[in-house]
Amino acid sequence: MSAPGAAFGAGAAFGTDDAIGTDGLSKRFGSRTVVDSIDLRVPRGSVFGFLGPNGSGKTTTIRMLLGLVAASAGEIRLLGQSMPSNGSRVLPRVGALVEGPAFAPYLSGTANLVRRDSGDRYASPSTRRQRVADALERVGLSHAADRRVKAYSLGMKQRLGIAGALLTERDLLVLDEPTNGLDPQGTREVRTLIRSLADGGTTVFVSSHLLAEIEQICSHAAIMRTGRIVAQGSLDELRAAGGPRVRVTTPDAAIAADVLARLGIGPELADDGTLDGVLPDPAPVPEEIVNALVAEGVRVRGFAVHASSLEERFVALTGEGFDVEQ
Repeated sequence: MSAPGAAFGAGAAFGTDDAIGTDGLSKRFGSRTVVDSIDLRVPRGSVFGFLGPNGSGKTTTIRMLLGLVAASAGEIRLLGQSMPSNGSRVLPRVGALVEGPAFAPYLSGTANLVRRDSGDRYASPSTRRQRVADALERVGLSHAADRRVKAYSLGMKQRLGIAGALLTERDLLVLDEPTNGLDPQGTREVRTLIRSLADGGTTVFVSSHLLAEIEQICSHAAIMRTGRIVAQGSLDELRAAGGPRVRVTTPDAAIAADVLARLGIGPELADDGTLDGVLPDPAPVPEEIVNALVAEGVRVRGFAVHASSLEERFVALTGEGFDVEQ
């Protein structure tokens, strides 16, 4: 198991199973380093969550991956090809939605996608109308194809943006904050769409600061903090690296906290009065913990040993919540 703060697979060579790979990727603006020598590995066929607080360098990394800004140092490979030198061959296989979709509000969904497709020099004009219709059907917008976009909900606009990224067959889809600003219904719509795309074999790279969303849709993730990757791997690996935790529910929280501290468990008190802390290594068996609590007169109403959540792992790695600005 990797030490706390280490990145799973850091320093590993580029693999044929990687949809995205970087080595030492960095970006500096003057004296300010925004992305600091990251080694990113995104397995083909995964739904990969790219996590971090606002200002952590996620969007700058995406812009470098897509060739929108030049890297200051390091290497990039997309779908097995070096970037940006092979961009003309690789990018037609990559769909992207970066910093939200932009549409002409008084045009219909169909008309907006036709305009977008017309700007793609690799797209055949003869099959344009059919491709647009297929993309709208794929994201569940066929019923609104002729409706003006100004009448679309936020969730529908976000799905229309994804449809634009899917006008031609894509092996990799890059989505930057795809549920940002959406209501619960819109969020569910986008979540369902991402799952369906992954089921169809597309690798989906999702940048987000919403941990709950990532846990529901992703198979793998990387956590960014001030321009660096502090951990990456499958979600199970990320949770397991945090170690098992113990949760105690009791009306005698102060006494219970002292007992747990003596056992090497640094508990935190939640708003509901529950104590939660990481078990040490080696850890006392659960029965010993309960016996120690009861021996001190603690009334134990609930006791559980559980794996770390992704949010707990993030806080342990960064010491920060998701409101951090770089």
